[in-house]
Amino acid sequence: MAVVLGTNSGFVTVAPTSDPGAFYAPEIDDNAFVTKDTSPETAIKITEIGWWCDNATEEANFEVGLYAADGEVVPGEAGTLLYSDTTNAKGTTAGWKSVAVDWEISGNTVYWLGVQLDNTATATATNHDTNFGSGNDFLAASIETLPNPFGGGALSNANGKTTLYAVWEAEAPTTGGQDGPYVY
Repeated sequence: MAVVLGTNSGFVTVAPTSDPGAFYAPEIDDNAFVTKDTSPETAIKITEIGWWCDNATEEANFEVGLYAADGEVVPGEAGTLLYSDTTNAKGTTAGWKSVAVDWEISGNTVYWLGVQLDNTATATATNHDTNFGSGNDFLAASIETLPNPFGGGALSNANGKTTLYAVWEAEAPTTGGQDGPYVY
């Protein structure tokens, strides 16, 4: 398998369950990663956000967040932290790590999904792909929380994507009434 926007990266309708089996990106611990995607046109909220942990490592806290694409150095890079959930147990196993959230978003809008993992004694890895994505970035060197603004300073890979996903929800359709129009 691979890292695929809309399947195991970016905005998805169903949370992924299988191993992405893509490029190994070592040392997510003590770092902050973001990946860019455009929300679907009918999206109104994010209900879950998660990331792929490629190997079993020691317990640590992780944070997830949502950034606006209003960075100052490169147009459209991760900037303002819109939402975050800062206290989440990674566990000690490999696999998908997820958090239930209730974050309002706008449809057809560029966002950056973010994750930060506290330090583990054994390096914790995730997966990424350097081709056919909408962009990813990271901050390294003892990042203890998701920064606001992100401040990457430069887009690390304009074509990359990381195994970070957000399950989105659409606005409920409206109807003309419970029984429809009456004709007399």
